[in-house]
Amino acid sequence: MPLKGPRKLSGVPIELSEQSRFRVNRIDSVALGMHRDDKGLGSLPEDEVLDTTNGHANLAFDSGDEDDESRDALPPMPVTNSRRPSLQYQYTLAGSGTVYGGNLVQQTREALPRLDNYRDLASIAAGHRPTLDELRENAKFEKAVEQGEAQEEAQSGAVKFGWIQGVLVRCLLNIWGVMLFLRLSWVVAQAGIIEACVVVLLSATVTTLTALSMSAISTNGLVKGGGIYFMISRSLGPEFGAAVGLVFSMANAVGVALHTVGFAESMNDMLRSMDVKIIDNSTNDIRIVGTIAVTILLAICIIGMEWESKAQVGLLVILLFAIVDFLIGGFLGPLDDTEMAKGFVGLNATLFVNNLKPDFRVVDGKMHNFFSVFSIFFPSATGILAGANISGDLKDPSSNIPKGTLLAILLTTLSYLAFVVIAGAAVVRDASGNVMEIAGWQFANCTGRHCDWGLHNSFQVMELVSVFGPLIYAGCFAATLSSALACLVSAPKVFQALCKDKLYPYIEWFGKGYGKGGEAYRAYVLTFVIGVCFILIGDLNAIAPLISNFYLASYTLVNFCTFHASLTKPIGWRPTFKYYNTWLSLLATIICVSIMFLISWVTALITFIAVITLYLIVMYRKPDVNWGSTTQAQTYSAAMGQLQKLDSQQEHVKNYRPQILVFCGRPSARPTLVEYANLITKNLALLICGNIEKASYTHKARIGVVDRGNRWLRDHQKVKAFYTMVDGMEFEEGARALIQASGVGKMKPNILLMGYKSNWKNCNADDLKAYFTVLSVALDNHMGIAILRTRDLMDYTGVIAGEEEMDELMAAPKMQPSNDLLKAESGVSGMEMTPPATPENARVTSDIVVMSKDDKKKPKKRENEPDYKAIGGGDLPQEVINNLNQFTTKQKNGCIDVWWLYDDGGLTLLLPYIIKSRSNWENCRLRVFALANSKDDLEMEQIRWDILCFELRIF
Repeated sequence: MPLKGPRKLSGVPIELSEQSRFRVNRIDSVALGMHRDDKGLGSLPEDEVLDTTNGHANLAFDSGDEDDESRDALPPMPVTNSRRPSLQYQYTLAGSGTVYGGNLVQQTREALPRLDNYRDLASIAAGHRPTLDELRENAKFEKAVEQGEAQEEAQSGAVKFGWIQGVLVRCLLNIWGVMLFLRLSWVVAQAGIIEACVVVLLSATVTTLTALSMSAISTNGLVKGGGIYFMISRSLGPEFGAAVGLVFSMANAVGVALHTVGFAESMNDMLRSMDVKIIDNSTNDIRIVGTIAVTILLAICIIGMEWESKAQVGLLVILLFAIVDFLIGGFLGPLDDTEMAKGFVGLNATLFVNNLKPDFRVVDGKMHNFFSVFSIFFPSATGILAGANISGDLKDPSSNIPKGTLLAILLTTLSYLAFVVIAGAAVVRDASGNVMEIAGWQFANCTGRHCDWGLHNSFQVMELVSVFGPLIYAGCFAATLSSALACLVSAPKVFQALCKDKLYPYIEWFGKGYGKGGEAYRAYVLTFVIGVCFILIGDLNAIAPLISNFYLASYTLVNFCTFHASLTKPIGWRPTFKYYNTWLSLLATIICVSIMFLISWVTALITFIAVITLYLIVMYRKPDVNWGSTTQAQTYSAAMGQLQKLDSQQEHVKNYRPQILVFCGRPSARPTLVEYANLITKNLALLICGNIEKASYTHKARIGVVDRGNRWLRDHQKVKAFYTMVDGMEFEEGARALIQASGVGKMKPNILLMGYKSNWKNCNADDLKAYFTVLSVALDNHMGIAILRTRDLMDYTGVIAGEEEMDELMAAPKMQPSNDLLKAESGVSGMEMTPPATPENARVTSDIVVMSKDDKKKPKKRENEPDYKAIGGGDLPQEVINNLNQFTTKQKNGCIDVWWLYDDGGLTLLLPYIIKSRSNWENCRLRVFALANSKDDLEMEQIRWDILCFELRIF
């Protein structure tokens, strides 16, 4: 019954129609279970039953001034014994104060729209959507508890960080690392102010474009633990993700060594200034200090993420004080003559001009250039992933990662440029340190002698420029240790996510988590061991170029992910971060690859070989994962484009391919029929296995049958084919549907393959008529016809295990082979136990007879031999196995007899030629039988046949 007007509930008008599946009453109150009584609004007692005599379960929520006539116009709803709902049935819209009462949930079986319904289908928090069958059958339905208790319990003890503490602070500490205090002044000395700024800006360009790409990926759906590995593996697929995840974990492990060696080098310089040494004030001291430092950092990480985060904040405060100390000292100038003699002359325009141009020199036997200097500096810019690497520990990764990363890049880039300008304008490239040479700046003339001070010679320029030198040491220690700490946390996190996905063998052991936060202590120890191994190198300049390539390779794939997703444009690509561009991502990809080879083509080549090798390992293992990667979207787009292109092209006889539709029923029922079809189409053409079921199936049951059929073909029979079925039809009707509707465009079957109807003498007349009608339908649709007749079983129903059993056979007990299996022909239709005979009259169709002298010999085991089992999982008798593998067994010799009686367009001759071209049948000979009008014409017919076969290139 239609309403006279909109119904008003608690001041909110709601339009209702008679087509509505349920009613929604909106109550603008946060009070649960309020109802109207004589005194106004009050709470509904827990045990009070709502009055539903008039058919309105929502009467308790109606307002006092409601129009009774409109209310009574509502169709009655049979709701009884409706009590106040429990908490799990209350739906509150966040921030609106709107409450949906429990009566709504009780009056509908539909799942209300919620975010959890669109996550993992197996999620405990996902609402149950009733199927059409459930609605039709009025099956008993119970609402699932929607509390997500398991997830909350698992994450209740985990520490979660916001965008400042979790991303910004970590990125700042990781970018303001060892290079800021120990190598930035050396970069200015080598490259000059202009090219040093170019180095900084080029690094910032790469990291900014990568951050934009990473932000797009991180805002396109849920981001879990694993950082860059999770992003790439879920975007480009497990092959690329696993390769980059392992390489990036290795890069972070080496990064621990890089920053720890930087700390040890700075500590060594401080000890040298105090005339203190451990062994030699050189490499050995660096190794000892570095090993002790990384051990302490490991202990901090093992204590827990909360302590590690507190340590990061403290280190950032020290680092900021050190930066301010340097800036103030640069503007104040030298405090005494000793500082000036060491090269610090204060801001000077003449010096600024002199230091604009580069002055590349030989260091440790290597002549440096722009890209070698860039390779040493670039690791200082690689901290942009410090926040993304702990994405699993962030409160809102999709929002935290872009905001914190981009702000960190901006702040650090501006600070690096300021440091470059101040260092280039205030410190000379070479200085003797002799106070007596201050007059006329003779201390800056080091021609013909070795100087220990200046931008080129001293790595402690920041300490020299600062107002309070010890604070610079503290800042250097904070920067190096914080960066090492960030790498020590990032590497295990990424590696743990990789281990949990089980993409590589023998590494799952390292992925075990401990404690409420699931800390990867085993991965921490592995990272520690790798870091110590590289610390023992003791040379900062030797470690830096190595990890630069690893980081650039990772950035390459991050940018390529965004480019690929933007180019293929799958519907699921909907990032909330809009400030990215398809072609900028491609440009960033090209820049990263180019820089890798310009830095060191040997190292770049080794990196790419490592990535490709890791990629091939995962591709070979074929992990059973489905993450909705863009490569899947690209496969679909490419297939669609090629199909459309193929459909627009005219067919040509040279490109003819035998595309077969085989009526095999369920593939496990007639495996020899499928094997014969595959013998013709393997790696050559389309093969569709069709099944016609008289019984009607539900959608779920139909999908299950098709999935099991495809899995049987792929996993057990090793056949590349498509399996489809129609149900609720008789054989003739279903066959007509498959013949007319199978395939798409030019990818449609042109040959119908069926089994020989061996019981044609005693079968039902209607069945025999339907069999021949199907043949006629195929001819009417311009399809070729092939009928397979074997001397042994055709239908193995009840002999071998079917699709339903194969999933359970691994756990089933083995059965001994029984001779009874050979007698299973009783009651099985479609089998033929007698060999085909030679046609005896002129009214017979063309035929192909396959004969071999090795039929009774035991076949050799081949690599892709089908996996057949008896009912219950037992082994089949050897005779049955021989029959099943008769088309896949290697034939040493024999003949393929072709009875080409009438010209059918050459299909009768083409199919045996294709069979002979297969490796298992290449040793067989083709023998063609034909008709002649008389004995006198035999010789002439043979000559014509030789010419025909020669022209057709058959022999």
